[in-house]
Amino acid sequence: MINSLTRISIIFFISIGVFACSQEKKKFFNIQNVLAKITPNGPIDFWSLVYSNYGKNEVIRTSGVKKEDIPQFSGFNLVPAEDSFYYIVYSKGGKINYITQLSDLKGFIGKIDNAEEAALSAVLEGYLIDEQFVDVAGNYYEDSSNYYLDLGKVTSKECPYQKKHFTITVSKATGAITQTKENGTYIELYTKKCPNNPRLIKTEKKEEPKDEPKKNPVKKRK
Repeated sequence: MINSLTRISIIFFISIGVFACSQEKKKFFNIQNVLAKITPNGPIDFWSLVYSNYGKNEVIRTSGVKKEDIPQFSGFNLVPAEDSFYYIVYSKGGKINYITQLSDLKGFIGKIDNAEEAALSAVLEGYLIDEQFVDVAGNYYEDSSNYYLDLGKVTSKECPYQKKHFTITVSKATGAITQTKENGTYIELYTKKCPNNPRLIKTEKKEEPKDEPKKNPVKKRK
């Protein structure tokens, strides 16, 4: 009886430990690491991820035997309002191809193979990996069935500029987003030009001067 209880207790605590480990969140840290984890769909001769910043190109990752390609002067960006960009060059069937549009990533990635690709699939739906706030909008955990991504989203570009964070469930079987949970606002910025800036709104209004009663003219004695 004691041995049975001991075994049950051990199994119980092991199960708790496995569950706790599976719930531990991992951070994406930066966009480059996420893009570098792409596994292309179908047979590819080679592919390279290139980062262009102020006209200087940096190869972040190359897989396969690199072939001659033409530097690109435009590309896709995963960070709003950033001047630099990324592009992908790859060879399939001996032909050189380029990905410079964010929407073209979907076909290149194909089936979702890892959490990074799951995050990119969510980015294609308007979410973002916020490198400055990875604790709330740039991390994930997974179990045997799903990826659970904490990502951000710009919900207002007007004043105030606003970001909210969400927990997004991506199915490992289908790659589809099956559930979205809003977790609230984590950035709200006002500028001096904002008409609704609370710092500029006057809390006290000056009292308008009241009209004084008109005095009757004093009659002079003759």
